[in-house]
Amino acid sequence: MFKDITPVLQHPSAFKEAIHHLAERAASHNPDVIVGIESRGFIFGVPIALELGLPFGLTRKLGKLPYDRITEEYALEYGTNTIEMHVDAIAPGERAYVVDDLLATGGTAAATARLIERLRGEICAFGFLVELEFLEGRKNLLGYQVDSLITY
Repeated sequence: MFKDITPVLQHPSAFKEAIHHLAERAASHNPDVIVGIESRGFIFGVPIALELGLPFGLTRKLGKLPYDRITEEYALEYGTNTIEMHVDAIAPGERAYVVDDLLATGGTAAATARLIERLRGEICAFGFLVELEFLEGRKNLLGYQVDSLITY
């Protein structure tokens, strides 16, 4: 069975509820910044940042950011990919709550954590709408708090 977040996005009340619950979980970790992972992490991360009155930082695929940036390569099933982040997205000591729509293998999330830590920030937790437990993505996020609203 295919897992798809678009039904949530197509129903404003469900989307609002998902944002509310993720924002509550984020707030419980006392973040200084919300970080969204491209691209669906932006859909959830921006409203969470707005609800909590926090800045929003982002990770993007290689070649998409216009300013000074750092990059991080991570493994895929058949190769590698690279994400990047602006060098001023996280200040030293800032606590980041990292948001994405889905936790699958955890590779992109782990690469995002490495970027934040290279900028001397810290991960206070990760937040996902959906977690596919059978893909064991939490194994790539050992040592980090992981919040998921829905698990399969």
